[in-house]
Formats: sequence, structure tokens, C-alpha cells
Amino acid sequence: MNPPFNSPEYYVGLMSGTSLDGIDTVLTAFENNTCKLLHSQFIPFDEALRVELLALNSAGANELERAALAANELSRCYAAAIQALLGKTDIRAEQVKAIGCHGQTVRHRPDLGFTIQLANPALLAELTGIAVVADFRSRDIAAGGQGAPLVPAFHAALFRHPEHHRVIVNIGGISNLTSLPPHGGVLGFDCGPGNLLLDAWTALHLSQPYDNDGTWAASGHPIPELLRQLLTEPFFATPPPKSTGRDLFNLPWLEHFLSPDFSPADVQATLLELTVKGIAAAILEHCGKAGEIYLCGGGAHNGTLVRRLKQSLPNRSIALTDDLGVNADWVEAFAFAWLARQALNGNSGNLPEVTGARGARILGAIYPA
Repeated sequence: MNPPFNSPEYYVGLMSGTSLDGIDTVLTAFENNTCKLLHSQFIPFDEALRVELLALNSAGANELERAALAANELSRCYAAAIQALLGKTDIRAEQVKAIGCHGQTVRHRPDLGFTIQLANPALLAELTGIAVVADFRSRDIAAGGQGAPLVPAFHAALFRHPEHHRVIVNIGGISNLTSLPPHGGVLGFDCGPGNLLLDAWTALHLSQPYDNDGTWAASGHPIPELLRQLLTEPFFATPPPKSTGRDLFNLPWLEHFLSPDFSPADVQATLLELTVKGIAAAILEHCGKAGEIYLCGGGAHNGTLVRRLKQSLPNRSIALTDDLGVNADWVEAFAFAWLARQALNGNSGNLPEVTGARGARILGAIYPA
């Protein structure tokens, strides 16, 4: 258990996810056994950095040096984001106990025993004057786990209800869910692509970063045979614990299934349906009794996607986590502030029943200010 506390403890959470759109950062306060999100800040990636981070998801020339340089640049961006965040407040850097820094995932291979989230936490601590907790996923993988998802422990701490079975669905680049029954163990796992393929296909054909509100997808028609082939990917039928990322779901993976006869808008409609099917099938199979579903992440703002989810999951309440008191855009960054506090207090941050680790582990390496 966390120790009791009376005066506020301030933590910053940082998240840059698989969607590669930019940096989410939040200032949180833990006080009287409650935790609150006080302020938030989003900074989009510079296009050159975004392109390089995307390229580093694949093997390439001189990638060790390039990864180190990108980690330095990313950490400078993190520091700028924190400066902008604290600039909205009267909280000084020396009042913040720690930064929870997820880093930018460029490889996720728990099957091979490793995961890589780019960041230079030593540089971030030096630039901000604040302690940094980073590299959250490696210890869980070392203990035989998937290293992901890690947010279910936070979801359970913040969103669990003593009477209602809730499911929290994060739709980022990858979609994942947390099942929170009133009693018994928590379940959580990655469902499959979230925005990742939708954004990549939109960028390829419309030269836009994403399909705003799913308008382009709504203009097309899902291709049944293509959807059927995409769903033959073994990941979808693999039982949890499981996690995934760009290592599996990427444009080359998609292009393997495409025909020149397919219209781009119809492919986009099919990709949206793939995201919906992945989430809905996971809920129906593993969280069948859940009556309340709450969405967070960028995909929660895709109106077409949300409408299709509601059609696929009738007789269930579907809303944003805003209704639970946390804006859907900031849940993951908030989670890493919470995980940083867990680490500093010597408390575990993973749920073995979610990740498959051999037991509860304290997550993260600590870089003092």
C-alpha cells in the first residue's frame, strides 16, 4: 500500500505513443489518498523527428547512433513539454517528486525477451532538475511477462467500481482493454491495431496525419474478403496475456493482403472495421458480462469508429473516460505519473494476471534529480 500523505505530492506523467503524433504530459497531485489531474499539455512532434522515430521501428543503416541521437532530441522535447506544462501553474520544478517517462517504443519483442522505449532519462533529469522514472517495461519482461499493457493496474486503482463491471478501452496506435469486474482479478491485453493502420493508410493516400472523425472511412465500404483475411492473423486468436505493436501491424503487413482492385476508401473502411472487430470480439469473449465500456486515447474521438463499436456491442453503455473524471486524452500520461509514484514508494506496478509475469514487480529505473 502507498503510505498516507497529507500535503500534495506532485508528479508529471509523459507519454508518446505508437500513433507518433506527439507528446502528452500531465501534472498530477496525490493528496489524502486521492489522485487528481491538474494540468495537461500536448506538443506535436517536429516532422523530422516523427519521421526518424518511425524509421527506427525498422532495421536500418547506423541505427544505434541514430537511435541515441533521437533519444536525446526526444528528451529535449520532453523537457520543453514539461516546461510548458509547469508554465501554466504556480508549481515549481523542485516541488515535483518525479517524472514518469514512458519513452517512445521502437521495438516490442517480449517473445525474444526485450522491448525498447527510446529516451535519455539522465538527460531529462539534467534538463528539468526533476527525478525521472523510466524503462517501466523491461522488469516485467525479465520476469517472463509481456511488459504490456501496464495501464491496467492504474485503471483498477482509479476506475474500478464495487458493483458495476467496467471495461476501459484505450484506442491509441494499438488498442488495448482492461476488464474491471466488481470482484475477482483484473484482465488486460492488447486487442490489435487501433489508429496505427488507419493513420498510415491516410498519410499514404491523403497526405494527412489521420482520418478526422473517420470521415474518409465512412465514405467507403468494408471489403468482406479483405477483412476476413486480415482477421486470420494469429494474434487475434491468441489468448491473453498478449501484446503487440508496429513490429507486427504495419503497412508491409497490410500490403500483403491488398489487391490493386481495392479502392483506397474501401480499404480505409475495412481497416476501421478491423479495429472495431478486434475490440468488440475481445470484449465479447473475455468481458461478456461487462455493462459499462469507457473509451480513451485518440481513437475515442473518431466518431465513425465509436458508432461502429456501439453497433457491435449493443445493450452496453459506451462513453468516454471523461464521465469517470479523467479526460480521454490524458489517461495514459496520468498512468505513468501513477507508476512513477509506485516505483518511488517501492510498490509494484504490474499485474501478473495481465502481463503473464511470474509475480508483482517494482517497475522502472530511477534517475535522481
